Amino acid sequence: MQKILITGAAGFIGFHLAQRLGGQDAAVLGIDNMNDYYDVSLKHARLAELKKQDNFTFIQADLADDAAIEKIFSDFKPDIVVNMAAQAGVRYSLDNPRAYIRSNIDGFMNILEGCRHHAVKHLVFASSSSVYGANTKVPFNEKDNVDHPVSLYAATKKSNELMAHSYTHLYGLPCTGLRFFTVYGPWGRPDMAYFKFANQIMKGEPIDVFNNGKMKRDFTYIDDIIDGVVGTLELHDEIETSVGGKTTHIENNEPYRIYNIGNNNPVPLMDMIGILEVALGKKAVIEMKPMQAGDVIETYADIDALTQAIGYKPTTDLKTGLKKFVTWYKEFYF
Repeated sequence: MQKILITGAAGFIGFHLAQRLGGQDAAVLGIDNMNDYYDVSLKHARLAELKKQDNFTFIQADLADDAAIEKIFSDFKPDIVVNMAAQAGVRYSLDNPRAYIRSNIDGFMNILEGCRHHAVKHLVFASSSSVYGANTKVPFNEKDNVDHPVSLYAATKKSNELMAHSYTHLYGLPCTGLRFFTVYGPWGRPDMAYFKFANQIMKGEPIDVFNNGKMKRDFTYIDDIIDGVVGTLELHDEIETSVGGKTTHIENNEPYRIYNIGNNNPVPLMDMIGILEVALGKKAVIEMKPMQAGDVIETYADIDALTQAIGYKPTTDLKTGLKKFVTWYKEFYF
């Protein structure tokens, strides 16, 4: 039975991934530090769902705790590691920068070291569309220059990509980085715009819409995201053959890849709000605001590389996805 370690297992994407893998022939160990960046009760509720699965085990641990992470690797001996843990959020990084260095840099370093010293076959890690920063050419392609991040969060994610590449080059560690594009859906993160808007609309509170609503996002439904993540897990089999020169799409014959994982269909922010209003059955009170520091006007994923690699093809449109989110939201909170 394959052993898979998932960090951030009580988080949005980590939870859904652990849940999906729970139905497969794999032993899954989830770790999470259960921090209070957002409502911890939601994280505990996710964990309660995961603990119903016989092949899931949970350990509360902080990625930045060197000794704890080393012990987890030594005891569990994972075949594959999926690093979804991170201090998330662009705006929070403006006020709490050190949290990002501790979790996203120091913590990721411990994951790389664990993988290096314990013969991990493949590290799949979360990057972000935020790395594209001030880029104006769309859709965003993996070969685009990403040297101009506009938030510390984005800078840490770009740093993760560079750190992983160095471990691939020096130690032959197969690494795959996934640049996520605005993931949404049931059990989502309350700090995300669609979730915050739902809370405020239901309470009759005004919602802040930045850049006067002139923004677009490549909203990607969680089930489509998980399809993509699961599809990348076994890529190390192909990566191993590539080192011998048998494949051509890995640069420099090194087992390192970066993929966009999005919906390839950006939607105007105001359209998203309209869809959410219909799903909730309530109108929003909108307050237009100027552009906020660290934000970008548009995200748009070129997903051709991931489609070629694993046949990735998102199928959930925003109307369908938000309807599913609202159904869960009302059941969970009301």
